[in-house]
Amino acid sequence: MKQREMTDNEPMNEISPPGLKPLCGLLAGLTLMGLAGCAAVGPDYTPPAAKAPNAWHTALQNGLSAGPIDPVSIASWWTRFDDPVLSELITGAVTNNLDLAEARARVREARAGRGISQAALFPALDATASATKSRSSENSGSGRESELYAVGFDAGWELDVFGGVRRSIEASDADLAAITEDLYDVLVSLVAETALNYLEARTFQERLRVAEANIKTQEETYRLTRSRFEAGLSDELPVQQALYNLESSRSELPTLRTGLEAAQNRLAVLLGMQPGAVHDALSEAKPIPVPPVSVAVGVPAEALRRRPDVRRAERRLAAQTARIGVAVADLYPKFRLSGSIGLESISTGDVLNTDSRTWRIGPGISWNVFDAGAIRRNIAVNSALQEQALIQHESTLLAALEEVENALTAYAEEQHRRRSLIAATEAAQLATALSRDRYMAGLVDFSNVLINERAVLSFQDNLALSNRTVTANLVRLYKALGGGWTPLDEGSDVASSLSGETP
Repeated sequence: MKQREMTDNEPMNEISPPGLKPLCGLLAGLTLMGLAGCAAVGPDYTPPAAKAPNAWHTALQNGLSAGPIDPVSIASWWTRFDDPVLSELITGAVTNNLDLAEARARVREARAGRGISQAALFPALDATASATKSRSSENSGSGRESELYAVGFDAGWELDVFGGVRRSIEASDADLAAITEDLYDVLVSLVAETALNYLEARTFQERLRVAEANIKTQEETYRLTRSRFEAGLSDELPVQQALYNLESSRSELPTLRTGLEAAQNRLAVLLGMQPGAVHDALSEAKPIPVPPVSVAVGVPAEALRRRPDVRRAERRLAAQTARIGVAVADLYPKFRLSGSIGLESISTGDVLNTDSRTWRIGPGISWNVFDAGAIRRNIAVNSALQEQALIQHESTLLAALEEVENALTAYAEEQHRRRSLIAATEAAQLATALSRDRYMAGLVDFSNVLINERAVLSFQDNLALSNRTVTANLVRLYKALGGGWTPLDEGSDVASSLSGETP
C-alpha cells in the first residue's frame, strides 16, 4: 500500500498501522545514525608547542637559582616572609575581594553556558493545552459557533550527525577552562597586589620613623646653634641654616602620613572592606618583611606551564578552533525527528475518550542550498579568529618570558643598590658626627654639619625605599612565575575559600 505523504501544515490525524511501518524503519535508522554519530567536521585541535628557551637569559645571582619549584611553596609564597599580618591580610583578600568574587561568578556563568550547549544533544519536550471558541461568517459559511479543546505533548530532536553540537560543546568546555584560568589570574594578581600594598604601608611607617628620628637630631642641632649664637660664639647664619633644615624635614611628615593612609585604605578595599578597616591591624609599626635567602625560579618552561594567562590564551585558541567546526557543520544537512501526542475534542466531556487521541511522528531534513556564500564566509571569519588567537597565544608567551626576565634582573640589581646604600648611610652618619664635633671645636663651618645631616636623612630614606623595593621585586617575581594560585592542601585557608567555586 502506498504511504500517504504528510505536510507540516496537515492536521494531526491517526496514521494507519500499515503506513506506520516504513516510517518507523526510517525513524530507527536516523536514530541509530544520531546515536552513533559521524566524525565531527572541522579541524581537530592540537595544542601549539610552547617556544621556551632552555634557561633564563638573566644570570641568576643573589639567592636566585634554577632549581625546581615546589608547587605548594609557590602556591603560598607569602608564607616564606614569615609575617603573620601579611598572611592574614592575604587570606582575607582571597575570601572577600570583590574582583575575585566577580571572577567566580563568571566561572559559574561559563559552567551554565556549557550546560546550555550540551542540552542541544538531547530531545526537547513541550507540554501544550488550549481551549478555543470560534464563529464562522454567515456570508461565507454557516455562521455556526464551535469549540475545540486540546492537550498534548510535542517533541523534537535534531540529530548531531556532523558534529556541530559536539564542536559547540568542545568550544564551551574550552571557554569554561579559559574563564577558570582567568579566575586564577585574578587570584595571582590579587595576592601580589595585597602584598605590595602591605609593603607600601610598612615602608611609609619606616620612612616616618626615619624622618622623626632625624628631626630629633636636627632639633638638637638647632638648639646647639642657637645656644652658641646667644652666647656670642657664632653669628646668626648657622641658626637660620639649622632652622630651615629642620623645617624642611618636618614638611615631609604630612606627605608620608598621607601615603600611609592611602596604602592602608587600599588594603582595606582589596579585602572587600571599607577604608579604615585595617588600621588597627597595622597600628603597630613593624619592619619591612625580609625576603628569603634562596629562591628557586626553575626553568622557563615551568613558568609558562604555570602562568594562568598563558594557559588562558591556549584555551581560547582551543575554543576558537572548535568554533570553526560549528561553522563548517552549517554546510551539511540537518536531520530532525519530531512528533506529538495528545487529545482533541469539541466537548470537554469527550477530551479524555480514546476517540480523542491524536498523534504524529516523522523525520525531517533541511539543507541550506543557497545563501550567497554566507556560510563559507562565516567559516573564513572563524578561521581568521583562530589565527588571531594563535598570534595572541604566542604574544602572551613572549610577554610572560619578558616579565620574568625583567623581574629576575630587578630583584638581583636592587640588592646591589641596597648594599651600596647601606655603606653610604653608615658613612654619612659617621661624617655627621665628625662634622658636628669639628664645628663645636671651631675647625669647620656649620655648612658641613648641614650637608651631612641632609645626607643622612636622604640615605636612610632611600635605604627604606630600597628595602621595600627588594622585597617588592621578589613579590613581582613570584607573580611573574605564576605563583599564588596552585591548589593548596585541603586544610589551607586559601583552598577552603576557593572550594566549591572552581572545577
